[in-house]
Amino acid sequence: VALAERAVITCGSSRRGRTSREQKREHCGQWQSDTSRRHAGHLTKPLVSSSPTPSPVAADTLTVATYNVELTRKGPGLLLRDALGGKDPQVEAVARVIAGRSPDVILLTGIDWDLDLLAVKAVAARIAAAGADYPHLYATQPNTGMATGLDLDGDGRLNEADDAQGWGRFTGEGGMAVMSRLPLDEPAARDFSGLLWRDLPGNLIAEDTLAEGAADIQRLSSTGHWDVPVILPDGARLHLLAMYAGPPVFDGPEDRNGRRNHDETAFWQRYMDGSLRDAPPGGPFVILGTLNLDPADGDGRTEAIAGLLADRRVTDVGPASPGGKAAADAAHRGDPALDTAVFAPPKGPGNLRVDYVLPSADLRVTGSGVWWPEPDDPGAEDATVASRHRMVWVTVETE
Repeated sequence: VALAERAVITCGSSRRGRTSREQKREHCGQWQSDTSRRHAGHLTKPLVSSSPTPSPVAADTLTVATYNVELTRKGPGLLLRDALGGKDPQVEAVARVIAGRSPDVILLTGIDWDLDLLAVKAVAARIAAAGADYPHLYATQPNTGMATGLDLDGDGRLNEADDAQGWGRFTGEGGMAVMSRLPLDEPAARDFSGLLWRDLPGNLIAEDTLAEGAADIQRLSSTGHWDVPVILPDGARLHLLAMYAGPPVFDGPEDRNGRRNHDETAFWQRYMDGSLRDAPPGGPFVILGTLNLDPADGDGRTEAIAGLLADRRVTDVGPASPGGKAAADAAHRGDPALDTAVFAPPKGPGNLRVDYVLPSADLRVTGSGVWWPEPDDPGAEDATVASRHRMVWVTVETE
């Protein structure tokens, strides 16, 4: 069986400066990764799986969610093994969290990818066993773990995780996947993950700070940027603008990762502007995923997320939770109720808002939230075991 997966870690923000792999592991609590998606610049066909018996969807509303599940393992095939066994504590906790909220469409970030989506399908099966069926799947090869043949980190060694298009020890480690009750318009889906960083209008690449030849091959996306249309009951399309950005840390004074994270976030405004070769979506959309950038706390170039949140073409309804508020960091400036991830001090920067669901301004929002139970809530243990991130969801009217 041909498999490819990776271990992505979304550390969000932290102290800057070059760090060893051991320090990365200590700081984040696990390995961190960018992402990569094709072999030698070769595009692979997206794989979509459908079932003839989808679960019912409300005719007039749609709940869209994003969840960084951190279902990454140390090698290819290991997540598939864990999911098939049906006894892995993390996989089962993730399944219960998703089934408990039961969004109509969900983007999973930080999930290992393989060529036939065997691991993604196995996780979907565990979610179905927990009570939520998602018959339509979409995932393409991420940039994580994609070999470049260059010494991108300048340590004198080739073919290491830091030398991939996106941090990854193997192809597909910590990728993305869309799971949906509604059909997905796969032929119309767009994958921008092959876009070179230098080709993004207004980029901050600073080519003179990169390794020799890097600017010629370095992709913008650490993991990926997708436009995946969801087919609504009336035949209209809702575009999922999905992404998973690398963290703005673990570099040096050149701020390579901070610059790249900024541009990954800024990508959607360029897309909406019509500045890319592909025309912007012609209908309503939702920007969602792990942006790894908090507008108020932690590290990173916050002007990118501030610009996106203030863009009149999108709506930031501020999904919130009582659990985030209860876990407030005293030294932080942002509203703790909006936080979506736990990066516990002293090794981490504290709780941050790094996961987003941003509907287009033409959509009417009827509900939103972050699934972060308070400590005495029955679901608190599952939330903790599943991931350091919390599910973010928004409900919109579709008619």
